[in-house]
Amino acid sequence: MTEAIEQLYRQAGAQFAPALARLARSVERDADKACDLEQEMHCALWRSLARFEGQCALKTWVYRVAHNVAADHIARAVRGPRRVPLEEIEALPSPGNIEAEAGDALVLAQVGELIRRLPPVDMQVIVLWLEGETAAAIAEITGLSPGAVNVRVHRIKALLARHFNPDENPESDA
Repeated sequence: MTEAIEQLYRQAGAQFAPALARLARSVERDADKACDLEQEMHCALWRSLARFEGQCALKTWVYRVAHNVAADHIARAVRGPRRVPLEEIEALPSPGNIEAEAGDALVLAQVGELIRRLPPVDMQVIVLWLEGETAAAIAEITGLSPGAVNVRVHRIKALLARHFNPDENPESDA
């Protein structure tokens, strides 16, 4: 049994480790905490594979486990503000240092922050969509219908567009 789980984990890791790393970085801004979150995802995946019966694709199983871990991580972060030890206060970034960021890096940082502020299900949907998953695959992972996934993707894209082009109304283009 353990050998089968080990083989499944190796297969999942070979196929999906980069996607899990991207998911962790999209959920957690702090690089060290993103690494910890990625490790939590891998541990949860390992533990969950004992229950994997092949009733869905391995890809679906991996993403579902990873997104559940990410949702738990977000829920823990929402429960309380992050406390900064007194000795680290000087190390905090100074406000208004946005001008130092390069244009593309700034836009990506803003998109990442907007995605992190979405409700967990919407965040899952858009991260999976950005990973190139189809509406059907996202629906299977999240439990939504494919139509609901498409509607959420459309609304999130419109929200992001409005953030970067507040004077334009994307609804008027239809």
